[in-house]
Amino acid sequence: MQTLKMAWNAVISNKLRTFLTMLGIMIGVTALVVLVSIGNGASNTVSSQISDMGTDYMSVQITDDKDQPIRISEFMTMFDDDAIEDAAPIARASATGATSYTEDSLSLYGTVGGYFNIMGDEIAYGRNLKNSDIENHTNVIVLTWDTAVEYFGHANAAGETISIDGRDFEVVGVLADGATTPGSVMSVNTAGSTASDSSDSDDSDSETVTLEGFIPFSTMTRTEDNVLDITQFYVSSADENSMDAAERAVNSILMARLDNDSDAFTITTQSEIMEAQEEVTNTLSLMLGGIAAISLLVGGIGIMNIMLVSVTERTREIGIRKAIGATQGSIMAQFLLEAMIISLSGCGFGILLSVLILKIVQHFMTTITLAVDTRVALIAVIFSAIIGVVFGSYPAHKAAVRKPIEALRFSE
Repeated sequence: MQTLKMAWNAVISNKLRTFLTMLGIMIGVTALVVLVSIGNGASNTVSSQISDMGTDYMSVQITDDKDQPIRISEFMTMFDDDAIEDAAPIARASATGATSYTEDSLSLYGTVGGYFNIMGDEIAYGRNLKNSDIENHTNVIVLTWDTAVEYFGHANAAGETISIDGRDFEVVGVLADGATTPGSVMSVNTAGSTASDSSDSDDSDSETVTLEGFIPFSTMTRTEDNVLDITQFYVSSADENSMDAAERAVNSILMARLDNDSDAFTITTQSEIMEAQEEVTNTLSLMLGGIAAISLLVGGIGIMNIMLVSVTERTREIGIRKAIGATQGSIMAQFLLEAMIISLSGCGFGILLSVLILKIVQHFMTTITLAVDTRVALIAVIFSAIIGVVFGSYPAHKAAVRKPIEALRFSE
């Protein structure tokens, strides 16, 4: 306790120098905690989005149709297997939607009614796309909640008419608020909306609204020149336990359809996407943590530098303590404690500063949740303690081996 008190008094005797020495550790800890916390927050947000879309479906991309393209009429009967629940093609186009209320561009998707079953989306108003819509190429559309509010001023737009690139489409359905759409996989739709029919356009002022609508795939083949063949589609399994069986069934069907060429198509499951995403974010977090750790090492060099100066300044003090019986161990312990106090104090202030910075950043980055990771904070504390010991050892050893006679002869 006496050694600790002496170390503490030595640290606070020169407050400005101590603060400047702590500053390097503070900056390093702050950089480590903030960067890793932001990386983890972004990773958790993306993982949550992918998880919300479900894990019982897969995405299929056809890269080579062997000059025998798959058309919608064939597609509707291709995937007849007990392990497969639904299959739905998807094609995207940009269009301009217009109503008496407003005019704006929107992302238009060609698909079938099974798409919403695959994604687990519910229809809030109206109905889903029907097989008869596909067969008859009818001009009907299902809008997302925010899109209906944007174009009509309210969510219950079933029965309304919207002009898409000059063609009139009847709104037959509106998806429930927060439904999963192709455009929401990598972005968060944070536009405000209420659960009542009286939602108005003021709700769109909070954040950018992604406008999206779904029409029959067969209709899109007639309205869009670049959409005819099916090159991408989604398939869902009967349940989560039959996901592997569904993947094997899709693979078998496509191998038979595409001349047994496994390179002609790609099957990607949600679990594979999550694994790849986690691997990327973990690598990014390690990289950011490594960069921040360099700042901590620089702070440790600063501690060693100031402790060497302190040993030189206090040479007579060391000589007097040794002359009255202080051991090498007690001298070394005092200087090591001084280095650790500086290092751990800098770490503590750095963590507090990290909390403040993350709160400020959270105010602007509302799409992700930011919080100090307890494990990262603990690693920062342990690393700071190690830095205090490692970079304080040489100055402490130098002070401990001073000979009393030489120290007492030292002239300040």
